[in-house]
Amino acid sequence: MRAVRLHAVQDLRVEDIDAPQPPKPGEVTLAVTAAGICGSDLHNFKTGAWISRAPWVAGHEFTGTVSAIGFGPSHVSVGQRVIVDSRCICGDCPPCRDGFGQVCDRLGFLGEVIDGGFAESVTLPARNVVAAPDGVPDRHLAMAEPLAVALHALRRLTPTAGAVIAITGCGPIGGLVALLASRAGHPVKVIDRNEQRATRVAAATGAEVISLAILRTLRVRYAVETTGSHAVLLSLVDSVVGCGCIALVGIAGSAAVVDPVKLVERELSLLGSHAFTDADLNDICAMLPKLTDALEPFVAETISLSDVPNAYVRHLAGAVDGLKSIILCGGG
Repeated sequence: MRAVRLHAVQDLRVEDIDAPQPPKPGEVTLAVTAAGICGSDLHNFKTGAWISRAPWVAGHEFTGTVSAIGFGPSHVSVGQRVIVDSRCICGDCPPCRDGFGQVCDRLGFLGEVIDGGFAESVTLPARNVVAAPDGVPDRHLAMAEPLAVALHALRRLTPTAGAVIAITGCGPIGGLVALLASRAGHPVKVIDRNEQRATRVAAATGAEVISLAILRTLRVRYAVETTGSHAVLLSLVDSVVGCGCIALVGIAGSAAVVDPVKLVERELSLLGSHAFTDADLNDICAMLPKLTDALEPFVAETISLSDVPNAYVRHLAGAVDGLKSIILCGGG
């Protein structure tokens, strides 16, 4: 079968490989229909972050049709379309037992600790699939995972009803946070140095494009940071009002960048937001039928598996006109 595998830093190859092994008890095999390229895929490719083995099939945002089931799972059936939970959790550590799988002591992700979805077929734990709602195109089902990330960030923020939310970064996660926040009745301000991208997100979500300088003049209490930029985070800390909250979703290098005195004296809350919970993904699954029209502007292009390496290059060069490249994987 055709698959896209990461061999090393900046070494991504489209290859013909053996089909995955038949599912063992507790596993399912999917014919992958569509997958999305995530910013973390690009970061992994560019820097080597999270490379724990090689080569492996990349991709953690994907959807497909169940083609085989090992002994045990009964929540899905052969021929059923599913959305995919990207988290690989142990289920036994204290966080997992407490229902916080997103901070599992041994957390990994599909496309990292086991083969991912940039392929025609994949075998994975049955707990990682959820029955998909009817009537939603595969290209939108492939966006369920980043939508769950966006929803989790908003829930971590817990804004009051109707409160203004500022979002820094208009990549896929920032754009989807803006979409969900607007749908929940929040006026949204988006900030991105790429004017074209910010304008596209604003048009798709009803948000207003502003600058960091303008944010300082507004009394905004809630913000979501998706860029991973230390400079942007520092600006947000100085810009939100007292008793404000900032949810951090973007990942960059480690650094001591925030003055704790400011957090104490102004009672600011910095909230880490990592992946999503079971409830977040299940709720997105239920919401998807009403989101399909709104999601279409986020699709930059639909490509084949063979074009994935070129798409990585285009994304890293900022030459993609849109937010999300969807791979039509040919499964099913």
